Parts: sequence; structure tokens; C-alpha cells
Amino acid sequence: MSDAVSPLATPFPALPAIAGVTPRIARAGYKDWGRCDLTYVALAEGTAAAGVFTKNVCCSSEVELGREQVKAGRGRALIVNAGNSNAFTGYRGREAVEAIMAQVAGHLGCAQSEVFVSSTGVIGVPLPGDKARAGVAAALTAEPCSWEDAARTIGTTDTFPKGAGASAIVDGRPIEIAAIIKGSGMIAPDMATMLGYIFTDAAVAPAFLQQCLSAANRRTFSCITVDSDTSTSDTVLAFATGQAGNAPLASFDDPGADAFAAALEDVCRQLSHLVVKDGEGAQKFIAVSVAGAVSDESARKVGLAIANSPLVKTAIAGEDANWGRIVMAVGKAGEPADRDRLSIGFGGTWAAREGQPLADYDETPVAAHLKGREVTIEVDLGLGEGRATVWTCDLTHGYISINADYRS
Repeated sequence: MSDAVSPLATPFPALPAIAGVTPRIARAGYKDWGRCDLTYVALAEGTAAAGVFTKNVCCSSEVELGREQVKAGRGRALIVNAGNSNAFTGYRGREAVEAIMAQVAGHLGCAQSEVFVSSTGVIGVPLPGDKARAGVAAALTAEPCSWEDAARTIGTTDTFPKGAGASAIVDGRPIEIAAIIKGSGMIAPDMATMLGYIFTDAAVAPAFLQQCLSAANRRTFSCITVDSDTSTSDTVLAFATGQAGNAPLASFDDPGADAFAAALEDVCRQLSHLVVKDGEGAQKFIAVSVAGAVSDESARKVGLAIANSPLVKTAIAGEDANWGRIVMAVGKAGEPADRDRLSIGFGGTWAAREGQPLADYDETPVAAHLKGREVTIEVDLGLGEGRATVWTCDLTHGYISINADYRS
């Protein structure tokens, strides 16, 4: 992790232990750093698994295998490698992942397909098998660690460890959710764009867990962007151990299903915001709210056009209320829009309404709003009922410095 902590960083929360889940960490030495870089999470027998993965067609073997594994819906273990993405490494990369899966499966006495692997870091360098084997062996026998230690271990350019939790009552029983995530750059909404892991003691059928995760993803992870670049390794996995003792959730007709889905989405939203707040070089957290679109999906696309605009992001970095750049971004989005119905505001103050600058527009409150760490941009297209909110950060010199020196 970086020594310089984001000004938007939040303290790591107190997360509950999840029955049937045991995290451990070890040092594989994938990079020349004095820290643990391999995370192992053991899962109870019968744990349900679900996942969403990057749509980048140059994805890693870990992603390709993971897509197949979630179809079976069961997991016994998770391995996360930090410092090497193992992407664009051909058959050697796949062999490295399968060797890890076999090593852990042999230790647990489970099917190899129940061992999920993720890797993050530099692209184009095969995962070194000797370091992976030694790191996995050390992790398998390590003492259990805290969620914060696990979150710190999966990080790369992250400046702070990220976690979130929630609880709910399902079938009259309390259930807990604990989750960790890493992500700072190469963040764009084309599924998840980070590595995130969600653990719950609720009993949930794999198909319903996948349904809930996919729905939550559309409204959270797929609504964030740092730099418009979709990673080759992005993965979000959810595991449900069933240790809470509730009757298994199989559909929204089951008691407590709504509460579970809401808690899961809450955790996903917390995690997605943390990733944006740790955006490389970020100084400001920006929420772009779009209303009046022809559909929710259209609103999301307009919001992303604004959030991905370097001109908009640098204006916010400079605390410049240049709303003309937002007009530009709306117009280039490729979605239905009418210049003469468009309204734009900052922090609750409208600068333009229905295609015209307001005659009495006072920039003073807007300027004050833009000096804060959290900025809101409001857009009303005036066409329909569609709405969406996407989240991003400003674009500063820090982003250039981090990525210009990434491999050194």
C-alpha cells in the first residue's frame, strides 16, 4: 500500500467474525516489499458462491476460471495474490492458477473447482510458481488474521484498507455480512473493476445469491469510475456459509429475503464508494445525479459520460464551477437529450434551467461547495422518469505521478 493516505480515507470499521469463514495471510514476495501479499480464506463445507467479473476481453486466467466456477455455486476457499495480476500470460498463467487450486484443494480435501483465485498487480508477468507455492503453504498454516489485515494484504496502490459490514434479520434470525475490497486505479464500471469479497453467515441458495449480487452490482460497482479504464482482473465474489441457521433463501418470496438483499446492496454501495475515495490522486469524492432521462440505464450512461470526462474532473479538481463542460459531456453521451430542456446544478444550487443560464445565478454558494471534499453535480434532462447516480473523483497531478511510476 502507498505511504501517502488519501484525504478521503475512512477508518476501517469493526467487522464481525463470520461463522464458517477464516482469513489468513502470508508473504509470497511477488514484489520487493516488506509486507504480506497473499490472502487465504477458508470456507465451511456447503458454502454458496456467486460472482461478477470484468468484461475486459483480455482478462486473466483467474477470471476465466472464476466465471466457470460460480456456475456450480459452491466454494471452500479463496486465494488472493497482490503484486502480480497474472493477466496476458497465456498457458503459463493458467497453469499457475490451477497449481494453486490443486494445492489448496489437496489441503482441504475438496474439489479443485471450489477454490477461487484472484490476482492483482502488473499485467504481462506470469505468476511465479515457486513463490506462489511457498506463499500458499505458509498461508494454509498461518494463524487466523483480522479483516483489516486481510484487506491491507490484498491492496496494491491502495492508500488505506477498505471494509464494510451490515446485518439483517432473516427468518427470525440475525445474519451478518462482512466484506473487504481493493481498488484505486484502473476503475471503470464494466462490472466491478476491483477485487471485492463478501462473506455472510446467511443460508442462501447459490442461484439467489447470484441474483442478489448481480442486482446490487448494477446499482453500485457498475456506477463508479476513477479513470474509465476497465481492469483485466476485476472480480467481486460473495460467499454464504449458511451457519446462521435460517431457512435457506431461494427467492424473494422467502421470509427475510428482501432484508438480506438490501443489506447486501448496502455493503456493495459502501465498498464501491470506498474505492472511489481512494482513487489514485483523488482529492474530492463526486456524486453525479441524473434525473429526467428516458430510462434509468440512459441516466446511468449520461452520468458516466460526465464522470469520465477529464475536463469535468479537472474542473472539479481546480474548484471551477465550469458547468459548460457538463453540457458538453451530456451532449457526447450518445443518449437522448434536448439542449433546451437541460438543467445543471452543483450542491443543490442550479446554474442553468431548461437550456438557459439563470439570470440570478449566484456562483458564491457553488464556489463554497466545490471547496469541500464531497461534491455533487445535478443534471435534469427533462425528458422522462429515468434516474441514476454515479460516483467518481477528481483528476489531479497525483494520478499522473502514480501511474507514470507504477512499475518502478
